[in-house]
Amino acid sequence: MGRFQKIAIAFVCLAASLHAEFELKRTDVRKTFEEMIHFHVEHREVNSLLMGRALKLFVDKFDTYKMYLTRAEAEAFFSLPKNLIEKGIEAYYADDLSLFNQANRLLSVAIQRARQWRKEMQRELILAVFDIEPTRGEAYLSFASDENHLKKRVWKQLVRVLMQEKALNQLENWTPKDREKIFGLWEGRFQTKEREYLAEGTQGEHYLALHSLKALGLSLDAHSTYFSPEEALEMRMLLEKQFEGVGVVLREGIHGVIIADLVDGGPAQKSGQVRPGDQIIKIDGKPIADMSYAEVLNAMKGKGGEELRLTIKRAGSAQLQEVKLTREKIMMSDGRLKVEAVPHGDGQIGILNLPSFYEGSHATSAEGDMREAIQKLKRRGPLKGIILDLRENAGGFLTQAVKISGLFITKGVIVISKYARGEIKYLRNLDGRLHFDGPLIILTSRASASAAEIVAQALQDYGVALIVGDEETYGKGTIQYQTVTDKHAKSFYKVTVGRYYTVSGRSTQIEGVKADIVVPTIFSSYKIGERFLEYPLPSDQVADAYIDPLTDIDYKNRSWFQKNYLPGLHQPQEKWYKILPELKANSERRIQNDENFSLFLTTQEKLKGSPSRSFRRISNPPWGDEDLQLSEAINIMCDMIGLSQNSLSRP
Repeated sequence: MGRFQKIAIAFVCLAASLHAEFELKRTDVRKTFEEMIHFHVEHREVNSLLMGRALKLFVDKFDTYKMYLTRAEAEAFFSLPKNLIEKGIEAYYADDLSLFNQANRLLSVAIQRARQWRKEMQRELILAVFDIEPTRGEAYLSFASDENHLKKRVWKQLVRVLMQEKALNQLENWTPKDREKIFGLWEGRFQTKEREYLAEGTQGEHYLALHSLKALGLSLDAHSTYFSPEEALEMRMLLEKQFEGVGVVLREGIHGVIIADLVDGGPAQKSGQVRPGDQIIKIDGKPIADMSYAEVLNAMKGKGGEELRLTIKRAGSAQLQEVKLTREKIMMSDGRLKVEAVPHGDGQIGILNLPSFYEGSHATSAEGDMREAIQKLKRRGPLKGIILDLRENAGGFLTQAVKISGLFITKGVIVISKYARGEIKYLRNLDGRLHFDGPLIILTSRASASAAEIVAQALQDYGVALIVGDEETYGKGTIQYQTVTDKHAKSFYKVTVGRYYTVSGRSTQIEGVKADIVVPTIFSSYKIGERFLEYPLPSDQVADAYIDPLTDIDYKNRSWFQKNYLPGLHQPQEKWYKILPELKANSERRIQNDENFSLFLTTQEKLKGSPSRSFRRISNPPWGDEDLQLSEAINIMCDMIGLSQNSLSRP
């Protein structure tokens, strides 16, 4: 169960109580977007470029999977004449969303058509006396050429839904009634999204404003966006690793609402009375049989310290059981640092897996967890080397990236930030204490992004770490200002305000962090990265800051920095690069001679030629369950330790 799913119940319940407070008006669109664009690194006003992008995005983001519109219908809004775009800009400045409303009408017609098709197809599939053949899952990259092709896509989608639920619910000899239940469940899911584009009155105005703001935000660049309250709360919980609730993850199935999982350390898990697979029958004594799934989620909401009574039915039992749970603040262990160690000689190699750069209240932070982990490893015995695994780390708080980098250098610049008007600021490590100064490998992939790239490239710049993994990382080198973690914010968004560079003056934007030793990962064959997003900002470079210029320090404080900071600047090292050719040769030889790695590389080559390049994990891979990349990183670390000891012992 992924960390996004584990907090779903929490954020949905909280957001349900806030939704009415954040109902949008059309007049909110210009006011909010002007606030966003004021901060943006490049764009200063709504022009034909942004408006054209926004209209395309309005349509494209609804039909992401290309299941509603034909190519001709979509392209009608993708390349509007210049005079219509200019009229749309004039309307925007008059708080008129008429162009977006036209796009919304196009989508509402497509929705009604899709609903009619689904109704006819579902009737046929429910009563089917023929064998329903499974269809291959496809990610459509382009819109259907005509309505006939579009109908075929909808048919395949419904068949996949049936087969997915048949397998999930272990329906060996399913009946028309079973298939009817499946479609009832999924039709509700389809219509939940569609309803936003069919709404009228004040609710219709809210959703039109919301979708318009989202499209305008995304038009600025690949990482600027507007969030609904629900999305903002989910992101806040992911960043802060905490939420209030009882710690259950729900799933709506054909037999009702099921507890799919328990959050580690939550009240439900600690009670010992609730299990995954339990069906919820009542909430606080009220039966949920006639409730919608949204109403069930709303009934679960509440503040910390309040009691929640769940009446549950265990699988295989007809008896009902009432469980009393008290909502509380839950610290999410899922998504936090994981620590392992493998023996080496008279000591150990530490393996630190960091999924994100998190920071919350109650002193929860990635840097704090990592500092404590290094101390614990040292107490167990000699710490010969550290492998910092950032392969699936997509970023987080910039301050945490700076602090974690600072664990491995004395003093110095970690990040150089350049903003819209050319203003340059430096984020420094001032601590001066080295928490570890031995062999360090940072394991990366094409999915390593943002703050993960800062840490990797900064420590590569200083020569204290070698980068092992895919040829390059994701390539996100931009800085976002966000209001998501501001509990008093009236609107939620993030907007790109600048670019960042590490101490060498290099930017990770587009290019990513280059690996010192290439060890391909499961992401290597996929089109993952900044360059594949819509409207990425270009890359550039600034002057290096190995000798900190202190230009952003005011005159009063500069003398302190000159006396207490500059003398302790970490000097770039070359010792790992001196032995890098030998390390690379050893790694290449091992990979070539490893049968499992050969199977892995063969599979990756096949994936490069597949029609769908969206990432998916392979179940039961032919190379087995071993983490090949981590195993090779350990081998490289052993080489680093051995070669560095040999160089020290030479006369």
